[in-house]
Amino acid sequence: MVNLKEKPYYLNDEQIQWVEDTIASMSAEEKIGQLFVNMVANEEERKPENIKKVLDTYHPGAIRYHNAPKEELWDMADCLQKTSKVPLLIASNCEAGGNGGMQGGTALANGAAMAAMDSEEMVRKMAEISAREAAAVGCNWNFAPIVDLTYNWRNTIVQLRAFNDEPDDVIRYSKAFFKGMRTQNIATCMKHFPGDGTEENDQHLIMGINEYDCEKWDATFGKVYKALIDDGAMTIMAGHIALPEYSRKLRPGIKDEDILPATLAPELITDLLKGQLGFNGLVVTDASHMIGMFGATIPRCEQVPRAIAAGCDMYLFFNDREEDFGYMMDGYKNGIITEERLNDALHRILGVKAALNLHTLQKEQRLMQPKENLSVVGCEDHHKAAAEMADQYVTLVKDRLNYLPMTPEKYKKIKLVYIGSEAVVIAGTKFKSNDENIIRDIVSQLEAAGFEVDAETENKKGKMEEFKKKYDCVLLVLNVQGFAQFNTMRVKWDEPTKQPWYMSELPTFVVSLSYTNNLIDVPMARCYINAYMDHHEAFEAVLRKMMGKSEFKGRYNENVFCGRWETRF
Repeated sequence: MVNLKEKPYYLNDEQIQWVEDTIASMSAEEKIGQLFVNMVANEEERKPENIKKVLDTYHPGAIRYHNAPKEELWDMADCLQKTSKVPLLIASNCEAGGNGGMQGGTALANGAAMAAMDSEEMVRKMAEISAREAAAVGCNWNFAPIVDLTYNWRNTIVQLRAFNDEPDDVIRYSKAFFKGMRTQNIATCMKHFPGDGTEENDQHLIMGINEYDCEKWDATFGKVYKALIDDGAMTIMAGHIALPEYSRKLRPGIKDEDILPATLAPELITDLLKGQLGFNGLVVTDASHMIGMFGATIPRCEQVPRAIAAGCDMYLFFNDREEDFGYMMDGYKNGIITEERLNDALHRILGVKAALNLHTLQKEQRLMQPKENLSVVGCEDHHKAAAEMADQYVTLVKDRLNYLPMTPEKYKKIKLVYIGSEAVVIAGTKFKSNDENIIRDIVSQLEAAGFEVDAETENKKGKMEEFKKKYDCVLLVLNVQGFAQFNTMRVKWDEPTKQPWYMSELPTFVVSLSYTNNLIDVPMARCYINAYMDHHEAFEAVLRKMMGKSEFKGRYNENVFCGRWETRF
């Protein structure tokens, strides 16, 4: 059983009494409901009458939602907390700024950008701003930081979201992230145990596999988790990632076909994480609609309760509320979830709530900040911080032929070639790309700086000599992104005229606004820059540095060269 007086809760007698009294007052249905994190997926589900229906029927312990305007989210969270008998954990996904919690939130710096800055103070500041914006809309739980290690350059799931492949760096930055988050009443959630980044697969589509042996895992991922658990991490998200060598060590004789992702593997959650590593906090599964879980060798009706039986304390999202709630209840009634395991999970869930003093804030009607505090979301000061960070993280990887600086005097007429993405999938929902707005912003910034820009896509390449007379240089902007659609992402040359037929003829500046590994598809690039982020401040910093008005300060990881010799030249 969890000890609520110890790390990470440090509850006093009054708080523990609230936990015990609350559990004792619950019906079986209310206890089962506490295990779920419900997704509020759309405007219809944010309506008060529908919120009340979900809370009255399924009694979820926590809520996550799709981003929406800040006013709508505040109203939703206020209604949720006023309607719920037990105060709710309301989760955001602020990994890289307030943009992970609401529309209009400030995008600051993702994990890779933070590593490029190599500044614990900047990481702390990023987390503090993120926490401020998340708290303003009612969030008290943040699904971050990402503590995966990017050992495989092909891994596009955490390539930008994680810091890098140095355990000591990840520990330093994560501790700084925790400090920033603690400025608000928000619990953090590091992810994705037992660790992503060794392979190229996406757990949204297939079960992940961390193939490290036990000794190597202990020295890398295990080192990170142990250090951050000792630092007081309150919650951890378990990934749909198998760790076969540890499963074999902890379950001698286990058959290959019985090796499951951590979310369903008691040897990984109960024995390794809570036992060997000494984690006393709360474990939540990654999203249960991901195929990494759906694709397990056991049916869904067993997956749902067996995640809790394995040692996970909360179950992230319903596939179908009625069905999954029924599966969990049946698993409790038939003994898959023992009374002891359910009781332990409930103590951990309510322990987090008590540690955040949600019960006291509920009694005092202070679970929500005043609505006027929404003014911090996307405020001028936060955008200034975004610009400050961009100035530090934008990274020049190479400029072999000394094309830089790019000035109107040298390169007046620019041919802009932009490669974007069709859409992204988040939490089971497909979202259109923001490419059109990004292109407009880039063109506007270039023209304001004195360049003439042609961003049109031609029907055919035409004659090279005519192309060279028409333009002084090419700016190739890559903003390739993908989530829950591909296991690996590569540049998609959607038009023949966009393909780099011009690189050997005209000075070509390649700028990546997202993935750092695009040199695999443009190894012939003589000048390559990683911007990490696609917001206004990121390109603003890129342009200043390309024009020689500011020095490049970001540091790159060797992964940018994709393990190839030709990408370096």
